[in-house]
This record gives sequence, C-alpha cells and structure tokens, in this order.
Amino acid sequence: MKNNLLISLKLTLVMILLCAVAYPMLIAFISKAAPGNGKGETITVDGKVVGYKLIGQKFTADKYFHGRPSAVEYNAAASGGSNKGPSNNDYLTTVQNRIDTFLVHNPSIRKEDIPAELVTVSGSGLDPHISPASAYVQVKRIAVIRNIPENKIKKMIDEQTEKTIFGPPVVNVLQLNIALDQSDK
Repeated sequence: MKNNLLISLKLTLVMILLCAVAYPMLIAFISKAAPGNGKGETITVDGKVVGYKLIGQKFTADKYFHGRPSAVEYNAAASGGSNKGPSNNDYLTTVQNRIDTFLVHNPSIRKEDIPAELVTVSGSGLDPHISPASAYVQVKRIAVIRNIPENKIKKMIDEQTEKTIFGPPVVNVLQLNIALDQSDK
C-alpha cells in the first residue's frame, strides 16, 4: 500500500510538471512566433488600434456591415457559444427576433434570403468573419445610407474576400468596414 501511494505521488508530480509547467511554456514559446507575438494581430487605422483581426466586433449602425451575433456580447474574455439548439424555444425566439431586426434594417431582403450565419452565433461567439453571401445581402442598405453605388460596394467585398485553405471564402467584417470608411474620404 505504501508503495502504491509513493508511485501515485510521483506520477502526480510528473503530470503536474508536464501539464502545468512544460505544456504552458511550450505554448507560450510557440505563440511568440505567431503574428502579434501571441497577443493577437491588431488592426490599425491612422496609427490607432481599432480592433483585432481574429476577434469579432459589434456593428449596429446601418452604414456598416454587421457580423455574426455573439452569445458573449463580443467579450473576448468570455468566449463561448450559446449551447442552445433548434429544439430550445428560447433559442428559436432569439433567432426569430434577430430575423425580424434584420428585416427592419434591410426591408428589401426576403426572409428566406437571410444567410443563417447572420442570425445564429458561432461556436466561439467571437467570429470576425462572414461569408461573401452575408456581405452581399447587406449591400443595398449600405449603398442607400452612404450614397455609394452598389457595384462599388460589391467590388470592396470581392477585394476583402479571403480564400481559406480548408473552408469556403470569408470576409473580415472589421476590415470591410474600414475599407468602407476609407472610401468615404
């Protein structure tokens, strides 16, 4: 029994060193090689940091493209999804409210033309990207408010569309909105 206890203590000590010391140090070292040195890749405009490339932000003004809704109100310290599914009545009510709000701000769009990602949250709740289709569906609203031709806005979307290695193309909402603001200058 004493022998088993000693083995258990040794194994616990080894696992603590591996999991609580070595692994975090390895990850910290690897993160230093990432863009932003592990602190996140910032986006700057006129020398001022306006956001992070991989963390979504809330845009509610009609003159901007809107991203995916967030289950954590875009709080990067509390990343997470809603964990609610299509059989949850609260979830269905929330999604319907988002659809209704979208239609109020985009009256020329039919309900069935709204991409699901504009009314449902991502797994992290912080997704900075939308699909090109989700950007195109918002063009008319932005064109009217900013008095910019729709084809010019569509061209901006095309220019901001990023090809991905394993998935469909995406558009970073913050970078697209920055391009919109810079087109006004």
